[in-house]
Amino acid sequence: MTLDGDQQGFGRRSMTDYLRDEAAIEPDPAATGEVTKETQIIAIYGKGGIGKSFTLANLSYMMAQQGKKILLIGCDPKSDTTSLLFGGRACPTIIETSAAKKAAGEEVQIGDVCFKRDGVFAMELGGPEVGRGCGGRGIIHGFELLEKLGFHDWGFDYVLLDFLGDVVCGGFGLPIARDMCQKVIVVGSNDLQSLYVANNVCSAVDYFRKLGGNVGVAGMVINKDDGTGEAQAFASSVGIPVLAAIPADEDIRRKSANYQIIGRPGTQWAPLFEELASNVAIAPPVRPDPLTQEGLLGLFKSDEVGRGVVLEPATMADMCGVEAADKPSLEVIYDTV
Repeated sequence: MTLDGDQQGFGRRSMTDYLRDEAAIEPDPAATGEVTKETQIIAIYGKGGIGKSFTLANLSYMMAQQGKKILLIGCDPKSDTTSLLFGGRACPTIIETSAAKKAAGEEVQIGDVCFKRDGVFAMELGGPEVGRGCGGRGIIHGFELLEKLGFHDWGFDYVLLDFLGDVVCGGFGLPIARDMCQKVIVVGSNDLQSLYVANNVCSAVDYFRKLGGNVGVAGMVINKDDGTGEAQAFASSVGIPVLAAIPADEDIRRKSANYQIIGRPGTQWAPLFEELASNVAIAPPVRPDPLTQEGLLGLFKSDEVGRGVVLEPATMADMCGVEAADKPSLEVIYDTV
């Protein structure tokens, strides 16, 4: 049997070569036309553990009670976006369901992956097991399957996407890079790490706007707000509004830990989420002005971030542990004629 050129080349090329080829593939050009969809698709970004899922579960529940048709999609490999909405129960993810159905020779149906509670429709994209795949590629695969299931024909008022903000690979930046949403909301708190992530998201939005993209930042939700003001100062500095400030309250913490929805009409915290729902609906997508690293550190007190430390260059003696002797160069120097 004679191998063709591609088959012969496969044996000579390493996995590194194929990974480099895949990484070199450019995304589709960003759309430049006007938004024509009636559905508002909103991507929510934030540091892992900052409270995106808590915010989205209560926001989506409140919006559904206000008569809106809501689809909540978890795009975090932890698959925990819908756990609060469903009272602590995990729902099957699109990726694991797709794999099981494929192995059985069956097609995925919408009822296999989408579930509902009190007017909120929700699903989880899921992700690979630890060390067994790329989370970003999993996101891309999940959206490809959603398109096959008719995503662009669904009639929702709002689609809310829950994305990790502290993962910078391509799949997690998909909504911004490919104009898959109209606007972005960042969730942060009064701590440096969450604001670092929020600033990175603003930087991504700014970058793709320069390339002709349309996605903008609608604003920021401050979670566990203790009143110190750093998150408020950040929002003001980058030019985005604060859509809501959720206080660091023991009642909220306790109920959320017990998988209780606090954003119910008529309850103590209802006005907070009613205002958030209203602000999310009307906030325009603006182009932020991200901070430099020094500007971000400047939001905090020096004793918290270590300002005043001088960067002292290392020497070769430091690296070797002994005084290093100068060695002659191996460079060949030719006399000029």
